Amino acid sequence: MDRRNAGDDGEARRTAALMGLVVILVLAIAGVILVRALRREAALEDCLMAGRRNCAPIEVPLRNP
Repeated sequence: MDRRNAGDDGEARRTAALMGLVVILVLAIAGVILVRALRREAALEDCLMAGRRNCAPIEVPLRNP
């Protein structure tokens, strides 16, 4: 194996490793977003199951006089 092919192999490995890192980061970010959404929905459901009526208050815009 000559040095030029060894450099190409190293570059290909670095590219593959970088792509793997990007995929892992995207999955981690998606997981965090999903967990936050599920936690918010669980809190709303717990509030509703407790019999409360103001679990998700509606914001009413202010009217200009």
